[in-house]
Amino acid sequence: MTSIDKPATTDPNAPQGTDPQNDAEARAVTEAALFEAFGGVRGMVETVVPGLLFVTIYTINKDLHASAIAAVAVSLLLVAVRLIRRDTVKHAFSGVFGVAFGVVFAMMTGDAKDFYLPGMVYTLGLAVAYIGTSVAGVPLIGLILGPVFKENLSWRTRNPGRKSAYTKASYAWGFILLAKCAILFPLYWWADTTQLGWVLVSLKIPPFLLAVYLTWVFLAKAPAPIDVFAEMEAEEASREREREREQEQR
Repeated sequence: MTSIDKPATTDPNAPQGTDPQNDAEARAVTEAALFEAFGGVRGMVETVVPGLLFVTIYTINKDLHASAIAAVAVSLLLVAVRLIRRDTVKHAFSGVFGVAFGVVFAMMTGDAKDFYLPGMVYTLGLAVAYIGTSVAGVPLIGLILGPVFKENLSWRTRNPGRKSAYTKASYAWGFILLAKCAILFPLYWWADTTQLGWVLVSLKIPPFLLAVYLTWVFLAKAPAPIDVFAEMEAEEASREREREREQEQR
């Protein structure tokens, strides 16, 4: 059983940090969940490589078609590698769709700079979603990580400390992505394709790592997740024992 499979052994409403052993276990669970949800190192590589290859080739020969074909090809290769290794393909597939949208848009307009526009619009929309869901009381990070922690939406009504942590993390993601957009959109209008491309590639990982780190900080200090799946299994086992007792009494 991995750390992420372990049900919470502490009071879900008690803050972490009072028991060193439980605190260390909670931090390990949080790290494992974040690693699983956001794809880890491989997920970051699969996010960066297609765009890096596109801007590298375009910088060398200014050929939109060659750059686009190379970006799509490496995206498909990354998916194939995951399929061969029987790994989860959600991160690689998201990269393929992102590259495909960029390629189609750039081909339609004939402007290589437009390869980056769908991803930039997506980033802006994601920033708005993080902030908007936080304001609405249903932070997006909680919706993403709840199933990973096996707590689903229990944090909304039963674990206010975790809801607060998810809200803070979602705000962090939203404002970090907004800051990224504040850099990229002016460059889209003022810079050339290669300048925009290199800046965009350089901004792929650092903001992401900052957002993940802040999420880890907030969740590491939050109450432990409530394992709703373990609760359902326990309730089912209890009902089964009750049925067995009733049958014995008969």
